[in-house]
Amino acid sequence: QVQLVESGGGSVQSGGSLRLSCAASGTTYSAYCMGWFRQAPGKEREGVANLDSSGMTRYAEFVKGRVTISQDNAKNTLYLQMNSLKMAYTAMSYCAARAASCGRWAILLLWFDSWGPGTQVHVSA
Repeated sequence: QVQLVESGGGSVQSGGSLRLSCAASGTTYSAYCMGWFRQAPGKEREGVANLDSSGMTRYAEFVKGRVTISQDNAKNTLYLQMNSLKMAYTAMSYCAARAASCGRWAILLLWFDSWGPGTQVHVSA
């Protein structure tokens, strides 16, 4: 079981940038998939990006070109660099993980079995 805690959220003006972090602790695996999700008020949680132990990254079409997912294995931390933020990105951001390689199922939030409590991102005009 992996414990996840997000950080780095906050308020930013439209067009600004934020870098979210997800610190992992507890049991780690050689094969894994980690992802970032967002959930705006009144909306369903949706996938933003994911990466796995192979180094492959994947992005949702609606954020492609504006976000970068990365990891620092030495710090056991996952990152999401967000640039050119729009007000539409005002949401709770969550990181998730599963001890398996990302694949066709990684787009489904129910596929992940470890979740962080989330961090709030607020984009103002």
